[in-house]
Amino acid sequence: MKLLMPLRVPELAPSLGRIIVPRRQQPPWVPLDDIREELATRVLELGGEGRATEARATVLETTGRRAWAAAWDHAVRRAANRVAEALDAEITRTAHSVRLPRRKLRRHLLTSAEKRAIVARLGAGGGTFVAALDELDIAASHVSDASVLEKDAHAAWQDALRTVARRLEAAWLALETEVEEERHRWTSELEALATWRPRLWPVFVIWVPLAGVLIWLGLILGGYVPAPAWLAARLGF
Repeated sequence: MKLLMPLRVPELAPSLGRIIVPRRQQPPWVPLDDIREELATRVLELGGEGRATEARATVLETTGRRAWAAAWDHAVRRAANRVAEALDAEITRTAHSVRLPRRKLRRHLLTSAEKRAIVARLGAGGGTFVAALDELDIAASHVSDASVLEKDAHAAWQDALRTVARRLEAAWLALETEVEEERHRWTSELEALATWRPRLWPVFVIWVPLAGVLIWLGLILGGYVPAPAWLAARLGF
């Protein structure tokens, strides 16, 4: 009879590093700390849920690829939405400062395709994290039916979990860097929008002649200028 090795989920907090304790000179231009804390909390919850049960299948599912990937994808989408909202707000403020018409403002706001591109760029730093998840899958398959004599398989699975946590830290730091790059990526468009000025040709083509006609009519009605015969007949002068 084969005696299976009990699965013990290791403590993951030390491997999360700067996701738990950020070390930066200045905060990102878009507030992300609540998203970072939510990601760290979710990972620690996964570890706690894994330690709270002795069911092997539940432990492997709770700490497996799907759970890690869901936590990361949720954080990336939240960060991307916040970046898009910040950019739209900055575009709107700039447009209002130069009195850009509302119908033209809509053309400058981020499209759905541009928002999806931001999600892709922020998540691009997770390449090593995904590779670590592949290794975790392999380690989980080896430990799923490991006996008490196969301690190496259990140790390899624990190491794979710690590696995933470390790679998640690297992915998050890459996301923060990409958030800063996203700001620079849109700087030129914001600067171009800030230099927008309304076209002057309607003023000279429409409003100047119209103003001249109104002044002329005012002078006629005031008796300062004689009215042409055709106008005098209409006005009853």
